[in-house]
Parts: sequence; C-alpha cells; structure tokens
Amino acid sequence: MTELSAACAPHRPTSLASPWIERFASLVKDGGSVLDLACGHGRHARFFAARGSHVLAVDRDPTALAALAGEARIEARALDLETGRWPLAGERFDAIVVVNYLHRPLFPHLVAGLADDGVLLYETFARGNEAYGRPANPDFLLERDELLQLAAGALTVVAFEQGLVPGTERGAVVQRLAAVGLARPWPPVLPVR
Repeated sequence: MTELSAACAPHRPTSLASPWIERFASLVKDGGSVLDLACGHGRHARFFAARGSHVLAVDRDPTALAALAGEARIEARALDLETGRWPLAGERFDAIVVVNYLHRPLFPHLVAGLADDGVLLYETFARGNEAYGRPANPDFLLERDELLQLAAGALTVVAFEQGLVPGTERGAVVQRLAAVGLARPWPPVLPVR
C-alpha cells in the first residue's frame, strides 16, 4: 500500500464525489467515456455513470473494484499502474479523473490518453500536507504549481487551486486542476456555481 493509499484509510469512506469533481463534471460531454484512475471503491465512477458516462474504473486493488461489479456503464479493471508499461496504451477518453493519487511517471500518459477536446480533473495532496498528517512523503505530494506544469502547452486550464483546505477533520494541503484539451472551443463553458 502506498503512503497515499494509507493516507485515505483514517478518513471515513465516502460515497460522495469530491466537490471539485462535481463542480467541473459538466465539462464532460454527455455520454462520454471517463477514465477513473486509481478509483478505489469507485465513488467517482458511480458519479459519472449516473450522469450517463461510460466509465473505465481502474485500480490495483481487486477487492475495492469488486464493489463495482454489475454497475451499469462501469467497466472495472484491476491494473497496477506503477510497474511495467502503461496498460492503457492506445485508449483515449473524453475525461480522465484522478483523486488522491499521485504517480508522476503517468503524467505524459494522462495527456496522451485524453481526447483532443477532453477534460482532465485532478485533485490530490500537495507540499505542506506533511504538517497535517499523511501523506507526508514528498513522492506523494505535488510541488507548488505542479499540475499547472502538467497542463502547460498541452491543455487549457479552466480552473486551478492550491493550498490549505480548512474545516476538514485534520486539514489538508491540496492542488486541484480542471483543464480541457486544446481542441475544445474557446472559451469553454464554465459550470454554474
């Protein structure tokens, strides 16, 4: 278990989608294909499937994926994303969703796996989180502006946040990105708050 996975363990499991993901879900085309990367028990896979998307839910834990068995519009695959070759080579998605997971060698694959007008929704822990608990290992914490660097030249940033999230059980330092492919018409239609 990576430190990031362990970091989620003390928190109460939730079936609710992240507010960040909910906020920018309207950027995903109706009926589009969504990759929920390192999906865990599939809260975001279920969220997008309920919106009519066709979801590929990927995690290395087959026990967690078992919770998705029989769910309409969700295909679950147990894949180890951190060893060997990128297992989704040649597949492209209208949206890629990553929450509470960081493995930097995947960054180029995320951009390459996104449709030309697709959406990347990413939210995970960042430097400074070590003051609030796990993860504390720099390997699992984004550097300042790191998600902006991921998008630079390859995607149009719709929204970006980084910093301390107050009001949570223990506090957390996170980065959040909503970005679209360069083929997306300009300006992108922003979600209504």
